[in-house]
Amino acid sequence: MSNKDGFASGLITGAAVGGLVGALLGILVGTRISDDADVAENLLDNQDIEKQKSIKESESIEEARQSLEGKIAKLNQAIDEVRQQIGGGGVNQDLPKTERSLSEQS
Repeated sequence: MSNKDGFASGLITGAAVGGLVGALLGILVGTRISDDADVAENLLDNQDIEKQKSIKESESIEEARQSLEGKIAKLNQAIDEVRQQIGGGGVNQDLPKTERSLSEQS
């Protein structure tokens, strides 16, 4: 009977120790997996934030480009209007001759 008692107590002790070791390993692995999942989630969130920033910057650049194109068009229109007011000819044609230009022609 002593063998049966020894076997039973060994079985119970082994089950208790194995359960305790398994629980500790489960806790350690679970926290490590949880931490890894949190890190992965943070990386994905950061990537989403970076993509949104990139999209906003692209939209901002596009708006600035369109604004500049509009201003350039207005400047070109103003230049054309001034040319028409001057007389439609080349700008240098209607300017009075200076002393230098007279002496160069002689």
